[in-house]
Amino acid sequence: QVQLVESGGGLVQAGGSLRLSCVVSGKSISDDAPGWYRQAPGKQRELVAAITSGGGTHYADSVKGRFTISRDNAANTVYLQMISLKPDDTGIYYCKLREWVGVLFTDYWGQGTQVTVSS
Repeated sequence: QVQLVESGGGLVQAGGSLRLSCVVSGKSISDDAPGWYRQAPGKQRELVAAITSGGGTHYADSVKGRFTISRDNAANTVYLQMISLKPDDTGIYYCKLREWVGVLFTDYWGQGTQVTVSS
């Protein structure tokens, strides 16, 4: 059974930093491209950052230059380092892993971790 557990969220003032972690169990992430998503109150869930198996990264325009996604395959963990946080970064942050079997896929999500940035 694949499980994702996020941690590291909290309350921080604008300009502050947080580091989120996503520990995956039940499968190796080494061949996968995990991502971080967030959902603000009243808004749809959006992609924040993703990282390929080769280490290539993609970021939403709103977080470029401030967020850094990384991975530790040995620890089966994905990280999201967030600096210069803004109130607009407030939301629940989720880790997602997509497992492909041929042309079919299954998405696994964590339970989320709350990030609140005060002005």
